[in-house]
Amino acid sequence: MSAAPLYGEGTLPVGIRSRVVGNVNGLSVHVLEAGFETPGRPALLLLHGFPELAYSWRKVLLPLAAAGYHVIAPDQRGYGRTTGWDPAYDGDLDSYRLPNLVADMAALLTALGHGTVAAVIGHDFGASVAAWGALLRPDVFRKVALMSAPFGGPPAPGAPSRQAVFDALATLARPRKHYQDYYCGYATREANDDMTKCPQGVHDFLRAYYHVKSADWKENKPYELASWSAAELAKLPTYYIMNVQDNMAQTVAPHMPDAPCAWLSEDELRVYSSEYERTGFQGGLQWYRCRTPKFLEELARHHGRTIDVPATFISGKSDWGVYQTPGALERMATSACTQWRGTHLIDGAGHWVQQEQPEEVVRLLLAFLGK
Repeated sequence: MSAAPLYGEGTLPVGIRSRVVGNVNGLSVHVLEAGFETPGRPALLLLHGFPELAYSWRKVLLPLAAAGYHVIAPDQRGYGRTTGWDPAYDGDLDSYRLPNLVADMAALLTALGHGTVAAVIGHDFGASVAAWGALLRPDVFRKVALMSAPFGGPPAPGAPSRQAVFDALATLARPRKHYQDYYCGYATREANDDMTKCPQGVHDFLRAYYHVKSADWKENKPYELASWSAAELAKLPTYYIMNVQDNMAQTVAPHMPDAPCAWLSEDELRVYSSEYERTGFQGGLQWYRCRTPKFLEELARHHGRTIDVPATFISGKSDWGVYQTPGALERMATSACTQWRGTHLIDGAGHWVQQEQPEEVVRLLLAFLGK
């Protein structure tokens, strides 16, 4: 284990440690930690989504540590100061499969001296890793809290391809495309360059992207969709269902806020933009490319399995991510998880719930953990 350059220097509270943990399933993993000073504490593992970093947990690390936990937030495979991952579009895509991302986190915990965690807490795409961790390795991940991305259970074998609906979007009166289809590069590989080389620059691109998916963008008034169909999905905002001629940088540019978000200062935003200027976005985009049929067939082998550890869901009330997969929220609470502990939608928060309303997130997590 070695010291790491501390991204966010000057914006991280005193008491959060940055370091790199080597020999982790082929990676050297950069982690932020709190509560590390006292040996023997139970661990909490916090998993970020896209396009984010371990830094996204900066506001909750210390409050959770104050409750008696060793709190661990890694830059996951493809992100930030973690190294050892293949950044090439035509590189080692198999290493980004969800079972291998779960293996990354199990190996990290072993390297840190933890055989189990009191809970794994995942946001956005990190919620997928957390959910599959709880499903595949309940011996390690003893509780699970999911944020912003409901887990409706493993896919069914032979389920209709998502691509059929993606293709149908292009036939609407206003032709559209699904952001996941765009990110995974099913028909094109341009998404990384679209964002890293956009005219407004990475910093302003991320400022607009984070703003438009937050509660600050007042047009975020989500609701349950009736079905997984082009007509229903077209009701989602353009950052989910894009105009067919636009890339993501073009999609969010009109929503650039006049002033920094109250929950994300310019200095904090610079942490994200400087990291993505350095690494690009392809590492995170590889996760989306593992949602294509080849990889979903592997997950379908687990169809019918459930998450059998205590589980909960926390999101912002203004987060469309809760509803982007119709039916997933209900399936999560009624069939995918057998020890359901409640769904919580927080006022005044959109997609970035642990940054927009960290105090309420901590309160709900500690209640779930029994603290």
